[in-house]
Amino acid sequence: MNRFVIGDPKDCIGCNTCMAACSETHKAFGLQSFPRLQVMRNDDITVPILCRHCDDAPCATVCPVHAITHKNDTIQLNESLCIGCKLCGIACPFGAITQHGSTAIDAPAYYEHFTFADAVKRDIRTAPDNSNVHNMLAWQPGVKAIAIKCDLCYFREEGPACVQTCPTKTLFLISDESIQQANQAKRESAMINSPAIPH
Repeated sequence: MNRFVIGDPKDCIGCNTCMAACSETHKAFGLQSFPRLQVMRNDDITVPILCRHCDDAPCATVCPVHAITHKNDTIQLNESLCIGCKLCGIACPFGAITQHGSTAIDAPAYYEHFTFADAVKRDIRTAPDNSNVHNMLAWQPGVKAIAIKCDLCYFREEGPACVQTCPTKTLFLISDESIQQANQAKRESAMINSPAIPH
């Protein structure tokens, strides 16, 4: 079984500390600073959504340049190989892969001779407004977007930064070892709480 991080919605307070820790940790390591998890909200609960490092990894199956591979019981993305085709994000059943990129130095905010507005026969000289467009469909001139997904902070001995910094301990690293420990604790609890069987 691959390792992955999961969030418990009953304790999540939606503080975004996990996202900030993820961003800063990856930025310090020289990777894209966009957080590898997103805190999702509805009327009743908030919970972080992360890559589940699927055993069959549909994202790796569809990647045309083999930028996504299986390593050390995780599914890892090599940002240097990614070509930004977005197939992995479309294939991900959990919506845990997003696209993000940075603008090249001195890239124009719009192009004089061709803009998205020109393509739809308008005479507006601005970059496209992608504020209401799904991340998989959005684009910006001069930006090379690449896939971003949880990598379990493979470069940190302490493990995922989000798990370590969560103030309510809502995030958990799931692994074979953690499952065995939880099962053992349940068995011990059941033995303590069960009535004695008379002989």
